[in-house]
Amino acid sequence: MIEHKHESHPEIVKRLKRAEGHLKSVIAMIASGRPCLDIAQQLHAVEKAIAQAKRTLIQDHLDHCLEETIGALPRDRRQSIDEFKSITKYL
Repeated sequence: MIEHKHESHPEIVKRLKRAEGHLKSVIAMIASGRPCLDIAQQLHAVEKAIAQAKRTLIQDHLDHCLEETIGALPRDRRQSIDEFKSITKYL
């Protein structure tokens, strides 16, 4: 398999490790009997961190790999590609 890395990967890993730490904290909160509201708030933060890491990965992939595959297109043919990349922000 070919190694596949982008500049954003170290930042994504850092985000995911932070989310991993938060998730471990949530498990400890459950084990210690913390209130459900506190736990839900922390779980929400974990979900947001993971979703942001996923979004960054997908957008970075589109910005680099898709561009590399399709190559340079004239301005009048770029609209669909640009719209596709923009819509991924709503994933």
